[in-house]
Order: sequence, then C-alpha cells, then structure tokens
Amino acid sequence: MTHVITQPCINVKDGACVDVCPVDCIYEGPDQFYIHPDECIDCGACVSECPVDAIFMDEDLPEAARPFLAKNRAFFKRSKTTASDTDR
Repeated sequence: MTHVITQPCINVKDGACVDVCPVDCIYEGPDQFYIHPDECIDCGACVSECPVDAIFMDEDLPEAARPFLAKNRAFFKRSKTTASDTDR
C-alpha cells in the first residue's frame, strides 16, 4: 500500500504534505506532487495536512481518481527518482 496524490493538487502544490513527511518521500512534479511508493511508510501524516484533500491510500482511491495511481507509477518509472537523487 501507498498513498496517492490526486487531481485537487494539480497546479496547487501547497507543500504542507512535504513539510510533514517523516521520510521525505514526496516529490514535486511539473503539475503536482507525487508520493514514491517504495519510500512511503504509510504513516498518513500527509493526509491530514493536505489543504485540498488530494491524498488517499491507494486502496481507498475514489473511482474517478483511479487514473492517478497509474500517473504516480509513471512519474517514478520515467524519472527513476529516489530520495538520494534529488534535493527537495
């Protein structure tokens, strides 16, 4: 399981989720933030801090937000991003 950031984050990128993440697994993409599925410890700290309610557990994604699971996977597959590869 992991958390997934969905549509309400697009072009908002508030950053409160990044600030509270204890393992620094949230990365900035061109239009939204993304949570690295291999680094996320499923603590949920980001969920309550998100001002636009964009973060869900992957198993709890609303049907309309299901494409964001694939978008998240594609972001990390394309960028091969890990915590050691980039500054936040």
